[in-house]
Amino acid sequence: MAVTIYSGQVTGLQAQPISVEVDVSPGLHIFTIVGLADKEVQESRERISAAIRNTGALAPHKKSQRVIVNLAPANIRKEGPAFDLPVALGYLLASNQISFDPREKMFLGELGLDGTLRKISGVLPIALAAEICGFRQIILPKGSGIEAAVLENIEIIEVESLSEMIEYLSGVKTLSPLPKTEVNLEVVAGSLDFSDIKGQEKAKRSLEIAAAGGHNILMYGPPGAGKTILARALPSILPKLTFAEALEVTKIYSVAGLLNEKQSFVSVRPFRSPHHTSSHVAIVGGGNYPRPGEITLAHRGVLFLDEFPEFDRRVLEALRQPLEERSVTIARAMGVETFPAQFMLIAAMNPCPCGNYGNPLKECVCPPSVASRYSKKISGPLLDRIDIHLNVPSQDFQNMESQESPPSSEIRKRVEKARSRQRKRFSGLPIGTNAEMGLKEIKEFIRLDDYTKSVLRSAYQKYNLSARSYHKVLKLARTIADLHEQDQIASRDILEALQFRPQQEQGSNF
Repeated sequence: MAVTIYSGQVTGLQAQPISVEVDVSPGLHIFTIVGLADKEVQESRERISAAIRNTGALAPHKKSQRVIVNLAPANIRKEGPAFDLPVALGYLLASNQISFDPREKMFLGELGLDGTLRKISGVLPIALAAEICGFRQIILPKGSGIEAAVLENIEIIEVESLSEMIEYLSGVKTLSPLPKTEVNLEVVAGSLDFSDIKGQEKAKRSLEIAAAGGHNILMYGPPGAGKTILARALPSILPKLTFAEALEVTKIYSVAGLLNEKQSFVSVRPFRSPHHTSSHVAIVGGGNYPRPGEITLAHRGVLFLDEFPEFDRRVLEALRQPLEERSVTIARAMGVETFPAQFMLIAAMNPCPCGNYGNPLKECVCPPSVASRYSKKISGPLLDRIDIHLNVPSQDFQNMESQESPPSSEIRKRVEKARSRQRKRFSGLPIGTNAEMGLKEIKEFIRLDDYTKSVLRSAYQKYNLSARSYHKVLKLARTIADLHEQDQIASRDILEALQFRPQQEQGSNF
C-alpha cells in the first residue's frame, strides 16, 4: 500500500512542499529512502525504526516487507532531520497501524530514539510556502512553531512525541493550535541614546543623514574618539521595521537557526558586529549547501565592521557586490543561491596602526610609509561605494562638558519623516530609500537649478570625482533635502554632501 504525507524543504531562503511517498509491500526486508536524500536523511532510518518500536508499534525491520520512501520532487536535494516525523507517520499509515487523513496537513520534526520530538529550524519559510500552497495545518515539535504562528491562514500544532502525535491524529487527544504570535514593531533596538554621547555633533549629524537615506558610512579617527559608541547608538534613530520587512528578516534568522523562545520573531532592525578575524564564509555566507552570512543577517539593518582594515582583504573585496546590488550570490558545487543583503555598512578604522596619525594631541610613532600602507588596505573601488566618509577627532574637555544633544527619539522623528517622503517618492518602485536609487531613478527624481548645478560642476572638476562619486553626492544631497523637508535640492545640500567625500579626493591622506 502506498500513501503520501507532506513535509517541506528549505533551499537557500526559500521553501517548498515535499511529498513523502511511502510504499509497503511483501518481500525480503528492505527499508530505503530515495529522492536525492543526503546523509542526514539516509541515517534517519535507524532513528525512525527505534522511535516507532519505542512507541509500541511494529517497526519496519520487524516484518518481511519492502519499505520504499520517495521524497518528491526528486531533483531537489533533501537535507536535515525534519523528515523523520513524516516518514514515520507515512510508514505507520501505509502499514495500517494508524488511520488519518493527511490532506492539507504538513509534518516536520526530528525524532529521538525514544520517540520524542526535537526542535528544528527554518520553520517560518516552510510555513509561508505551505500557506501559499493551500495547507491548513502544520504539525511540528514543541517549541518550533512560535515563529510561524504570526501567519493568519494556517494552524500551528505542536506535539512532544510520536505517541502524542498518533493520539492526536487518531482523535484520542485534542490539541489546540498555537495562539497568534503578537508582534510589537514599536520597539527600538539598542540601549544607547544619542543624548548620552557628549560632543561629536558633526558625527551625529552624519549618522542622522545615513539613517534617513540608508547610506553607508566610514568613520576614521584616533582610538577613544567615540567611533564604536556612535555606531552602536545608530539603531536608536533608525525607523521601525514594517511587518513585511520584519517577516523577511525573521525568515533569514529562522533558516540560520538563530531564533529561540526569547526571540521568536525579529521585531527590530538587526545590528551585526562580527569580529575582524571572521572568515570569508562567516561574513559573506557559503558552505557546501550555501547558508547566509553576516551580510545577510544584517539585511534591513546595520552591519558594523570595527577595525575595518584588519579584516581579511578577501572579505573586504567581497563587500563590493552586496554594497552595489543589495544582494550576494554564492556559487558552490552543491548549488547557487542569491541572498538579500540590503544593509547599512558602518565601518570604523584608525588612520594608522598606532591610531594617532594626524592627531594634534598625540604623536604618531608609525613611519609615513606604514601609515600610508595601512590606509591603502581599503581599496579605492570599495571606498567609492561608501557614501559618507567622516573624520571623528578626539574630544577636548570643553566638548566633553558640553550640553546634552537631543535624544534619539527626537532625531528618529526627523529620520522617519525623511523616510516617509522617500516611500512616497518611490511608490510603485522596488526601492524605498535614496541610497538604493540607480541611474534611472536619479535622472527621474533629482532636478537641480542652474546655480546648484554650477556648484556641483565646480566641485566635480576641482576634486576630480568619479562617476560613482558624482552620483553618491547627488543621492546624499537628496537625503539632506528630505531632512530639510524640501522637494528641491539646494546648493547648501550639495555643499554639505561634498563634505562627506573621501579626503583623498581632495589631495590628502587620512
